[in-house]
Amino acid sequence: MKKYSMIGLFKSKGRVFKEPVSKYRTPFQRDRDRIIHSASFRRLKHKTQVFVNTEGDHYRTRLTHSMEVAQIARSIARYLKLNEDLVETISLAHDLGHTPFGHAGEESLNEQMDRHGGFDHNLQTLRIVMFLENKYLRFKGLNLSIETLEGLVKHNGPVKNLKLVNNLIGIKNFKNMINFHNYPSLEAQISAISDDIAYNNHDIQDGINANLFKLEELVEIYFFRDIYKKYKKFINKKNYKTATYQIIRDSIDFMIKDLIKNTKKNLINYNIKTYKDVNKTNVPIVNFSDKIKNSEHEIRYFLKTKMYNNKNVLKKNNEGKLIIKFLFNKIKKNPKKFIFNEQVKNNNYRAISDFISGMTDRYAINLYKSFK
Repeated sequence: MKKYSMIGLFKSKGRVFKEPVSKYRTPFQRDRDRIIHSASFRRLKHKTQVFVNTEGDHYRTRLTHSMEVAQIARSIARYLKLNEDLVETISLAHDLGHTPFGHAGEESLNEQMDRHGGFDHNLQTLRIVMFLENKYLRFKGLNLSIETLEGLVKHNGPVKNLKLVNNLIGIKNFKNMINFHNYPSLEAQISAISDDIAYNNHDIQDGINANLFKLEELVEIYFFRDIYKKYKKFINKKNYKTATYQIIRDSIDFMIKDLIKNTKKNLINYNIKTYKDVNKTNVPIVNFSDKIKNSEHEIRYFLKTKMYNNKNVLKKNNEGKLIIKFLFNKIKKNPKKFIFNEQVKNNNYRAISDFISGMTDRYAINLYKSFK
């Protein structure tokens, strides 16, 4: 018999492959530990967030981003008395499937895989934890709990493209243990929106540190106007970087407070008292107020124009795309030279995709140079 708190999930539905229950750790603690000890998690330290990993030591990587998402998500979960271990696990794992060179790398790999089932970094995360991280003799993958798998496959809400899931994962591999059409747990929703909070704010901070735009330009975003004015008279050359930290910290704090307040309102309005009630909803429960949603659009537009479309960032991204394309075409000529025979036999192109998406920035760059 599963037991639930008022709204949080504390007992698991189990795993795809049955395992004995641990006396010392919850299923979600075990999931988190399996993620942290995985090779894919370690490789995130050399994968691009926005700036190619060779650009500098102080910019965020996929690893630091994932840790920051987990910290934000865990704080929210604790306040709402939800399952902190589950929310942390999903947060730490959510970017495992990213290619080298960030979204530019994903775009390039998806182009190469267009006729072979496509590529999607969210679903690649599922491929990693279900098939590619092999550390157990009795099954492939990490055999994570159903709740963790559901949180990962529904990172962007209910699954709309089941064909893509079937191409990349195989629906049958979930053994009818996941309903793809409803919203996931509150913990999964918290992880997803904490991802937004983290990358919006930290991309702004990295953009300022990279001199792509100035702290003063944040007043172009209505959301940041009052925060900036609060500290404007105290900012000088000596404390410029510290002031940036302070403003970003205030921004994150404001977003979290709004999220908690609005989520608590939604829990009452939609009469959410158990985990099962969440499954019955047709809207996300963990969400910002309309005011902050509008601010999010402003922030993303600002980042797109000032940062993501910056000519130097685009130049590095285009270089990354060309490297991915070159490696794909080079490896497909003789995949067995790089990939285990068994993987190549199962699906030649998917094996190449798995291999390239698992690369770090520097590994991809060095391999590219070795062919030149």
